[in-house]
Amino acid sequence: MTESEKQQQKLASLGMLSAGIAHEIQNPLNFVINFSKISEKLLKDLKEILEDISDDIEEEDAEDMADIVEDLSTNLQKIKEHGERAIDIIQGILLISRGKEGELLPTDIPKLVHEYIWLSYHAMRAKDKSFNVSICENYPDDMPRLMVVPQDLSRAVLNIMNNACYALRCQQAEETSKGNTAFKPTIDVTVSCKENDSDNNEGGTKPYLLSISVKDNGCGIPDNVMEKLFHENITTKPVGEGTGLGMQITHDIIVTNHHGKILVDTAVGKGTTITFLIPASKI
Repeated sequence: MTESEKQQQKLASLGMLSAGIAHEIQNPLNFVINFSKISEKLLKDLKEILEDISDDIEEEDAEDMADIVEDLSTNLQKIKEHGERAIDIIQGILLISRGKEGELLPTDIPKLVHEYIWLSYHAMRAKDKSFNVSICENYPDDMPRLMVVPQDLSRAVLNIMNNACYALRCQQAEETSKGNTAFKPTIDVTVSCKENDSDNNEGGTKPYLLSISVKDNGCGIPDNVMEKLFHENITTKPVGEGTGLGMQITHDIIVTNHHGKILVDTAVGKGTTITFLIPASKI
């Protein structure tokens, strides 16, 4: 078995594990959301009771209780909102893990990109609590659901975001060593969709051209790495941090499987922009 095949097998196992974890987490989250709704109703009843007995309570105490009730109501609303947000993420993970290999599914692209951008960032933060990045996201409001292989596209987004975070961490270390405290690590994420008039339109069957761009102001990619960027076992990371398969897998996902293109604009010490251009159709 080749290293690439081993990596694919590990990813498949990870997908099954993620689906199992997501399923188990969803049940307690449902309880959190349901009890927050019940508590909101009880709080509303309490507020009505306090209004009925307001004449028997000192004004200062009544104001304090009203403030507490208002704070509790706000907190419960936040619990419900974030619980529902977590449920949405879990459902996305389950959808991706259940997809058949190579199966095109109608996908909310901005939602997928957003979730995996932040998954990558929080994974980096888990390793290094001092690592902070300013992330600017630009998504269209009216993009239709496009037919892609979501479990594959999510891996491609995760790969380039992981690389962007690593490049920023390296650049931050370099700037710190120079005494430059003004350096601010930034990542710009842009998703757009337009009519597809490219050569990759496959006879006009895919009328949209999806663009996903991740731009960082990190250390950039040196020429000797750029020449073999999509080859197997090419990595600038230390042993144990990189497999050298990420960009090769990304190339397979975007170019081979989705018939798209990967554009790379980089300058050493200034940053890198990687853009996926994917011909796609809607539902």
